[in-house]
Amino acid sequence: MKILITGATGYIGRRLAYKALDEGFSVRLFVRNTRKVDTELQRKCEIIQGSTFEEDNLDRALNGIDVAYYLIHSMGKGSDFEALDKKSAENFRNAAIRNSVAKIVYLGGLGEQSNTSRHLRSRNETGRILSSDPGKIDVICFRAGVIIGSGSASFEIVRNITEKLPLMVAPRWVETLTEPVGIQDVIKYLISAADSDLKGSHVVDIGTGKMSFKEMMLKAAKVMHLKRIIIKVPLLTPNLSSYWLILFTPVNFEVAKELIEGLKFPSVKENDKASLLFPEIQPESYEKAFTKALEEIYDNQVISSWCDSSGGRHCDVPFVNEISKAVYKDMHIAEVDNVEAEKVFGSVKMLGGKRGWLAYDILWQLRGIMDKLIGGYGLNRGRRNEKELRVGDYIDFWKVVDLVENKRLLLQAQMKVPGKAWLEFSLIDNTLVQTAFFYPKGLMGRLYWFSMLPFHKFIFGKMLHRVVKRAEKQVL
Repeated sequence: MKILITGATGYIGRRLAYKALDEGFSVRLFVRNTRKVDTELQRKCEIIQGSTFEEDNLDRALNGIDVAYYLIHSMGKGSDFEALDKKSAENFRNAAIRNSVAKIVYLGGLGEQSNTSRHLRSRNETGRILSSDPGKIDVICFRAGVIIGSGSASFEIVRNITEKLPLMVAPRWVETLTEPVGIQDVIKYLISAADSDLKGSHVVDIGTGKMSFKEMMLKAAKVMHLKRIIIKVPLLTPNLSSYWLILFTPVNFEVAKELIEGLKFPSVKENDKASLLFPEIQPESYEKAFTKALEEIYDNQVISSWCDSSGGRHCDVPFVNEISKAVYKDMHIAEVDNVEAEKVFGSVKMLGGKRGWLAYDILWQLRGIMDKLIGGYGLNRGRRNEKELRVGDYIDFWKVVDLVENKRLLLQAQMKVPGKAWLEFSLIDNTLVQTAFFYPKGLMGRLYWFSMLPFHKFIFGKMLHRVVKRAEKQVL
């Protein structure tokens, strides 16, 4: 069976691609940016670059496909995301029918159409659009609530809040009911749908059982052997709640606000079709799914993250030629003698996250706090993996936009700055070169650059020196 996975560099799509390969499917990926595809997937999958707004590329992607997975949404793309979602779904449905695809499998969100957030309404509308020609193509629309898995936004919020706050003053939405489901079970349902002989259109709600966000945090605390007290107050507005979240979790203000908008409304199952149509799948308990997610983090086995998605400006990987726009550059050099390139570059790739930046970490932390206070990521986003990197990964408030093993690592700043900033590490022969690039926006951008230069001079020089020393000691 030949399947197409859209959104294959996102949180769900990346995991689905690996699982589909394990199950023996012939896999084609349809992605906006091929540089974000894992090396292993590049070797094993056919890849077509394009978007659902490009008819020719969409036809190329769907030609010869038996089952097409639609894992696309426009959350984070601005106020017109609903129109984009609608047009994208229409284009995909029409192209799938045009290319004689037998089945579309879609993953949407739980929540009543009349009583939910704009984003969930749009996800539900997408499912209806994909299913609007039942006589021409079969469609299975799964709907999930909070997905629990290493790297998922919901899991990271619950884990970070529970770990960091013994006493929590929580807003009213902590009592809102939802139905969590483990990421492994989500993938099982998606894979089973491909083999299913169901005809027509079906909406299948999945989850482990109703519980409130408060219950989720208390159960998470029990799994982590922590004692936590939660006090509910009626005073925290969605905006204040968003600021409350960004101070203690890896998400930025935009993502926090989107999530809280959804948490204001119940998101529970409205049908029992999962047990009727897929009885072979017995969803794991919330506690077991949470435990598995923790184990993946501890074992550095996080396959995908909430910020892998290319659905918005806070997650997408820009094309690297933007660096040519830089007005200012600040370069630092360290000589590398008698140390293998793999060890030096491996030391570079370990910067950030729990290991820190090797020089004046207190200044990095202050910069991270400042960034959080104005709605940015700060440093507590950390890393997906403590040693390995791929294009699209995050390192604190940086995004990996280019990676050439043992030669070049290019990071783009995602902290709030008046302009665009990049940090490049290049290994040339026996020289490690670190360059900061900056494209200022107006006068404030220029003032920002010159105010930061004195800090660059002693932070980056010391950082490079310690990167080399770490490589020499082979502490990798």
